[in-house]
Amino acid sequence: MELSDRIRKHFDDSAQTKLLVRDALAEPVAAAAKLMVDCLMNDGKILVCGNGGSAADAQHFSSELINRFEIERPGLAAIALTTDSSVLTSIANDYEFNQIFSRQVRALGMPGDVLLAISTSGNSINVIEAIHAAHEQSVRVIALTGREGGTVGEILESDDVHICVHAESTARIQEVHLLVLHCLCDAIDHLLLGG
Repeated sequence: MELSDRIRKHFDDSAQTKLLVRDALAEPVAAAAKLMVDCLMNDGKILVCGNGGSAADAQHFSSELINRFEIERPGLAAIALTTDSSVLTSIANDYEFNQIFSRQVRALGMPGDVLLAISTSGNSINVIEAIHAAHEQSVRVIALTGREGGTVGEILESDDVHICVHAESTARIQEVHLLVLHCLCDAIDHLLLGG
């Protein structure tokens, strides 16, 4: 296969995956946006965590809220739990890597806040621990996962929101995750500021 044809196939596969999951994800994404807006309107904040590419997504999402997405508006309260190297390394060193997010959720999370937990596999131990900590703190959880949702899908409570991209390819799941994050940004702005 020519390299250009291989590249075209990636575009086709990405587009097809997005279309295949569109209808299944529309309602949970809408529910997640409403939950986030309710949190923000009641002086809450959105905490975001994930590993690797999902850590980058956590930072991307929080920056879109704090700064702006596509229209001018005041900044919205969001914290990526992936960015403070001193906090991350001290927790990993003094305790264990599995607690790098959960200790932050326990320190920063307040009732009424929202945790956006991102895990492509749904099995990231430190994300699972963050969800447990969120439940202890009365912090609502929105989980963004892939495949079948993994352990994350199993531990969510009835008032949490699960956005699961039912696909096998990590790259395709992560591409849909980015689209979902942009949909959330747009929906939040729409709900806060109107059409």
